[in-house]
Amino acid sequence: MARSISQTGLAVITGASSGIGLELAEIAASKGYDLIIAADDAQIATVAARLQGRGVAADAVEADLSTIEGVDRLTEALAADGRSADLLMANAGRGLGKAFLDQDFAEVRHVIDTNIVGTVYLVQQVGRQMRTRGTGRILLTGSIAGFMPGTFQAVYNGTKAFINSFSFALREELKDTGVSVTCLMPGATETEFFERADMLDTPVGQSEKDDPAFVARIGFEAMMNGEGDVVSGWKNKIISAAANITPAETLAKQHRKMAEPGAGEQ
Repeated sequence: MARSISQTGLAVITGASSGIGLELAEIAASKGYDLIIAADDAQIATVAARLQGRGVAADAVEADLSTIEGVDRLTEALAADGRSADLLMANAGRGLGKAFLDQDFAEVRHVIDTNIVGTVYLVQQVGRQMRTRGTGRILLTGSIAGFMPGTFQAVYNGTKAFINSFSFALREELKDTGVSVTCLMPGATETEFFERADMLDTPVGQSEKDDPAFVARIGFEAMMNGEGDVVSGWKNKIISAAANITPAETLAKQHRKMAEPGAGEQ
């Protein structure tokens, strides 16, 4: 491409049109990284144009990252850039509220394909390049939701349990290769997540939430330090620690109180 190339490196970030992903992109740009950012909505082009004002190159890829074809569009953009990614922040994710038996299965499948299938496919494609080079950092956005059965969020919490587990396994596999893997585990964060998941009528949907800029900073720093995982915020650290010693049946009952539809209405 006929443009200057950052000496800092290249960062690939998914789910970057809003929320934690957008804040991760802002941080990477402030550190001098060129960017390839992706999301499934047209807003991603506007974000890229704004980030270019930071003096870095920023390419936008609008693609459905729940599909193999969508992820291929992103990796093709990376190949066109001519560089391997120095940082991969696999942040794209979907939520889904309400009782599992009442959910539309197409929406269920979209959550699974976005949070798991598209994510692991992207990580494999980019991770192979990093391993060949002998350098790179991967940040996966998991969740403290992965520590507990998600009553009225059963599929979403299950996908995050997968990501939490997958990240630690991959980290161990890549030990001594020069490639680090970090799992960011936020709690409820002030993003579009709860609106998209149709959870605004739940206690957790109506509660005060963490600042996505704070969550992104915690995750970015942990990734750059090569840490295995980080839970953002002291309240979430307490929740995750308690979940490790609490029976699953009790956790499921507690989660009902947070995520049951209508329970948050006055």
